[in-house]
Amino acid sequence: MSDGTPTSRPARSSKRPRWSRRNPYPATVIENTLLTAPESSKEVRHLVLDIDGSGLEYVPGDAVNVTPANEPALVGAIIERLGVPADTVISDRKGDRSLAQALTHGFEITSVSPYLLDHLANARGHAEIAALLNGDRAELEAWSRGRDVLDLLNLDNDWYPTPEAFLGELKPLTARTYSISSSPSAHQGTVHLTPATVRHLATDEWGDGRDRGGAASTYLAERVQPGDTVGIYVTPNKSFRLPAPDTDIIMIGPGTGVAPFRAFVHERARTEGTGRNWLFHGARHRDQDFLYRDELTQMQAEGSLDRLDVAFSREQEDKVYVSHLMGGYGEDIYTWLRDGAVLYVCGDAQRMAGDVEEALAAIIAEYGDADDIESARAEVTRLREEGRYLRDVY
Repeated sequence: MSDGTPTSRPARSSKRPRWSRRNPYPATVIENTLLTAPESSKEVRHLVLDIDGSGLEYVPGDAVNVTPANEPALVGAIIERLGVPADTVISDRKGDRSLAQALTHGFEITSVSPYLLDHLANARGHAEIAALLNGDRAELEAWSRGRDVLDLLNLDNDWYPTPEAFLGELKPLTARTYSISSSPSAHQGTVHLTPATVRHLATDEWGDGRDRGGAASTYLAERVQPGDTVGIYVTPNKSFRLPAPDTDIIMIGPGTGVAPFRAFVHERARTEGTGRNWLFHGARHRDQDFLYRDELTQMQAEGSLDRLDVAFSREQEDKVYVSHLMGGYGEDIYTWLRDGAVLYVCGDAQRMAGDVEEALAAIIAEYGDADDIESARAEVTRLREEGRYLRDVY
């Protein structure tokens, strides 16, 4: 019990590093393995990074930001297209460095730059780009998907900008954020990530036979090996935390959305409490992309995971997603929520999160006291306001 006297806190060492976007921690890679089967249409990896002695701290629900490096082949192709030596010195807000260094570490080149699009449309008079910019946003997004800045350069074969002018039309390279899939209690001194590799395979429309890929995901998949270092820093997510150990939780995480819930279950296995843990997961095929299958089924057998229900969307004629699976357990879900459970959703914001919310409202309408679906949606809003319906969607 406090006697009212302010408690003194130990002074932070002036030498203790503060890892951040400007000063990421160079974490050594301990493990980098493929989680999905080689024949899967998905490519998901499991990374274990050493943070022992770094001073980095996290709790389940937090995220790690990874500082990527761009693919050397793409960097080289852009430099060749510009027609200048790779060691050409450029000056920007980071100081003096070679063009190759700037393109590798300083700028976004794996996606379409809106500034470069604008320059092509207005300064260079490219009619197709101008029409896209003035047209439907969805059409522009569809056209842009998979294209990179080399594609934009090649739209105008008569344009040879100076390196400084070209870089001035690009966005700075930013860190990519990944949900942490480990528990600091169960995985001391390490942080685990579950990144999906973004790949855009060559199409006839692009015409150059060149595959494209995400900046960070292909960097982690192809160019980072055990013993290498990766620049990281932690982003707390205070709105996606575990409740008290005696509170039931329902976790809905298809695909890589399972990442924070792996952390949740491992953390709860280390704490004394009566709260039950129920996980809904989703994969295309049981034997190809059921992430952490052996681990999760073992935790269920040991009692750390009370219920595990997985939707396999491609193993029958009609696709089955987690939102469909929820409907089959609607009465149980409602009973858990009525008795105080917290429901979490993690993963795709574009479609999955909305489908799950509609499934939740339908369950409340059917088994609760709501008079209609609108009243049920209002109940979902109330759960969100009470901190009992939490989402981490992207």
